Amino acid sequence: MSRARGSGAGPGRGWLLRLVIAFAFAQGAVSMARPAVSYRALALGADETAVGVIAGVYALLPLFAAVPLGRRTDHGRCAPLLPLGVVLISGGCALSGVVSSLPAMAAWSGVMGLGHLCFVIGAQSIVARQSAPAEQDRNFGHFTIGASLGQLGGPIAAGALISGESGALGRTSALALLVSAGVCAVALTSLWRIEHRRTAGSRAMKQPAKVPVTRILGARGVPAGIFISMAVLSSTDILTAYLPVVGEHRGIAPATVGLLLSLRAAATIACRLVMTPMLRLLGRTALLTTSCLLAGLLCAGMVLPVPVPVLAVMLAALGFCLGAGQPLSMTTVVQAAPAEARSTALALRLTGNRLGQAAAPAAAGLIAGTAGAAAPFALLGALLLAAAGLGLRGGRAPRASSVPPDPTPVRDREQDDSVPLADRNRS
Repeated sequence: MSRARGSGAGPGRGWLLRLVIAFAFAQGAVSMARPAVSYRALALGADETAVGVIAGVYALLPLFAAVPLGRRTDHGRCAPLLPLGVVLISGGCALSGVVSSLPAMAAWSGVMGLGHLCFVIGAQSIVARQSAPAEQDRNFGHFTIGASLGQLGGPIAAGALISGESGALGRTSALALLVSAGVCAVALTSLWRIEHRRTAGSRAMKQPAKVPVTRILGARGVPAGIFISMAVLSSTDILTAYLPVVGEHRGIAPATVGLLLSLRAAATIACRLVMTPMLRLLGRTALLTTSCLLAGLLCAGMVLPVPVPVLAVMLAALGFCLGAGQPLSMTTVVQAAPAEARSTALALRLTGNRLGQAAAPAAAGLIAGTAGAAAPFALLGALLLAAAGLGLRGGRAPRASSVPPDPTPVRDREQDDSVPLADRNRS
């Protein structure tokens, strides 16, 4: 591939590498903080239902902020959202480790979630804006590797720091939250020259009319992409929040739980590294449907009290199956949405994610409180099976050629003389 076609903005794809590195640290901090919040809540006397409520509050503020942030990004620059997100994540992590009441922990968990939303909207919009249509599957796949790297290292670090011996759970979980705040701050070192000035400047000069949300949601492929993304992220989120609870009930040490969560993340990275050949072999719709179907069956199977080695195998397989949903749903939504509202469409996708993150843990907490700590995984299985059915029926985005051209392309689309990958995947 020539440099003109292989670059995102200017020579090379250094912006994408820096974005992946920053996302790895930001997501690593969140992945470290989420189980630490659960352990700290348990140390403060929370039951399974309270853990679910605290996990749900993480998504509450982002639920209302996503669309306004997307509108702002459609009409301006994306990059300022990245350092803002880092500051909010770091502050939420640190203050969650300092406070000693469950309502305060829930509040700062919400601040952490708002910071994560700011970072992700800005980052996803940059990838969508600075990638040609034929590069979007690949670039979104590489971008989400940053999330998987963070999900790989975060739980290991949390498990290494957290100890429940001799009543130390409250102190060590607080330490893990403070460390996660410092890890997130490292992301600031990679946030330079991420957004191409030509792209940002031309966006700022043009102020297209706002596209109604109903029109965005009515575009074929957008609802399916939103629901699949919500189901996959809710599964990852509940795994992170509830595997510590399951570990406590089954006598699995926090360090082992951290390794299990990191194994799941490593398998997700493996999936995203081989996603391009899988797309060539199966196509987007078949890959989305198959991965959600297998993930649903594996989630439901985790209700069984299997030994730790079997649980590790199941989590590795589950992580691989969950790896395809997020990047492919991003491409589906971006290619299906009107060109002047792609950031808003991505924000609607994130709104669906946060709705799932708010509702699924709360429902999981209620189920866990009545049917046992492992019961929420049955809920995840049903959610993923529904996503598989929706992906089979309506998961295809319209042809990229039918999408109106981006008013401020990073480079002339005449340079891309190949068939868009989305079209080749359906052949």
